[in-house]
Amino acid sequence: MTNRLEALEDWAAGLLGQLEPASRNKLARSLGQALRRSQQQRIIAQRNPDGSKYAPRKQSNLRGKQERLKRKVQMFQKLRTARLLKVRVDGNIINVGFTGRIARIARVHQYGLKDRAEHGAPYVQYEQREVLGFTETDIYLIQEIMFKNLTPQKTD
Repeated sequence: MTNRLEALEDWAAGLLGQLEPASRNKLARSLGQALRRSQQQRIIAQRNPDGSKYAPRKQSNLRGKQERLKRKVQMFQKLRTARLLKVRVDGNIINVGFTGRIARIARVHQYGLKDRAEHGAPYVQYEQREVLGFTETDIYLIQEIMFKNLTPQKTD
C-alpha cells in the first residue's frame, strides 16, 4: 500500500508544481472532502481499511440487568460526523483527522491501546479498530479527482 501511495505522490508532484497556489488549494480541499466522505462511509460500514470487520464490542452486563436497547447503536456514530472528522488544508498538506479529546479516543481504538472508559474506572485493553486509513478505493479516488482537475478543459 505504501508503495502505491509513494508512486502516486511522485506522479502528482510534477503536475501539482505547475498549478497556481489558489487552484492547488481548491484541489486539496476537494481531495480532503472526498477522503473524509470515504472515511465516513467506511466507519458506517464498520470496516478496517483492509476490508475486515471491526472487532465487536464487549458485551456489558450492567449490575446484572439486561441491556434494553430499542435499536442497535453503531460504534463511532458521532466520530464520523463532519463536526468531529475535520479536513485541514495547509499549503501542500491535506489532513483528515480528529482533534482534542476525540483524537485521543480515536487513537486508542486505532492502535488497540489501554485506556479508561471514564474517569476513575479501571484500565481496559481495547481491540484494534482502524478508524482512519487508506484503502485501494481511496487511492483510485485520489487519482480520479486529480485527473479531473489537472486535465486541460476543452473550450468551444
